[in-house]
Amino acid sequence: MFPIESLTFDVDPQRAWHAIYTRHQHEKKVAYILTVKGFETFLPLYSVTRRWKDRSKLLSLPLFPCYVFLKAGLERHLDIMTTPGIHALVSNAGQPAAIPPGEIDAIRRAVECGSRVEPHPFLKCGEWVRVKCGALEGIQGILVRKKNLFRLVLSVEMLGSAAAIEVDAFQIERLNGKPQLVGDIDSGATSTHAVRESLDLQTEIERQASFQRAVSLSPFDQSERQLRLCSDKASMGKFFTR
Repeated sequence: MFPIESLTFDVDPQRAWHAIYTRHQHEKKVAYILTVKGFETFLPLYSVTRRWKDRSKLLSLPLFPCYVFLKAGLERHLDIMTTPGIHALVSNAGQPAAIPPGEIDAIRRAVECGSRVEPHPFLKCGEWVRVKCGALEGIQGILVRKKNLFRLVLSVEMLGSAAAIEVDAFQIERLNGKPQLVGDIDSGATSTHAVRESLDLQTEIERQASFQRAVSLSPFDQSERQLRLCSDKASMGKFFTR
């Protein structure tokens, strides 16, 4: 029923996050009722404009449809499962599955930073990067490019779902080593096309980062740089005319 992977990590039961599977369009109701009952919940939302023939409306929709995240509190299992709109707790081998706190923290920071965030298909492999500055500093994800925009894909592996947030090229750095694989897939699944796209992404990142550094130079620094380039060209000219 749920695309669950086998994950191993140590989490304090009082700090562990779990996922609740809800009825369609009952996420907000479930989150509200659980909060009233004293549970700590997390329901990430994103904004989207829906247009009809006679009007348009800005809506706040769940970033992960049919899921609400719950922190600890499983000892009150009956209070949880009797909440209207809940189908089940996402489980693994018959036990409630814990979600890595880092995944929840990354999604929370992405939603709260104010940048555009939206659902994205779950990715098993790709170009892994780390955000090196700004509100998302330290967050890791898979980098994808759509036209001239860069997006950082943040996954909740337990659900096989993901969200994407727009980032600037100068904010990210490529992780060392080969692109990491997510989930249980064959290491040979990375195609030549995927490798070529990875290299193209890295080239574009470096190009935009260089442009950002050039723009950030003061007029004095730019003049000094121009004089240095002219001097170097003159020296090369003298060398070749000998």
